[in-house]
Amino acid sequence: MTTKKRGSLKAAGWQVGDAAEFLGLSADEKQLVEVRLALALSIRLQRQESGLSQKQLADRIGTSQPRIAKIEVAAADVSLDQLVRAYTAAGGRIECTSKPNAAARKLTLRCIAARRMASMTRARDTKSR
Repeated sequence: MTTKKRGSLKAAGWQVGDAAEFLGLSADEKQLVEVRLALALSIRLQRQESGLSQKQLADRIGTSQPRIAKIEVAAADVSLDQLVRAYTAAGGRIECTSKPNAAARKLTLRCIAARRMASMTRARDTKSR
């Protein structure tokens, strides 16, 4: 939303904020929602890039097509385990990096698409020759 639009809404008496403010989410809850949504989007993109239908992905992880549809929108009844399993079954790889830091602990999760992994593998193999 543009600053001008935000100002116009406030001037008209509307409250402006994000979904986390509206729902009263804590910083931890907001972070979890963001991770779940990012992972769900990555699953859909990875599945499409791999040329898989929702049914084919469901068969790979032993679930149903409607469950994959729920996974791809990060429905509340979908666990993080199911999100991770679906992503890896679609050909993606998740990389966790934790860097010790006295000021703040940080864990970085990266979803790496199969196509990018293949190019990284080729580059690594070329260097080792």
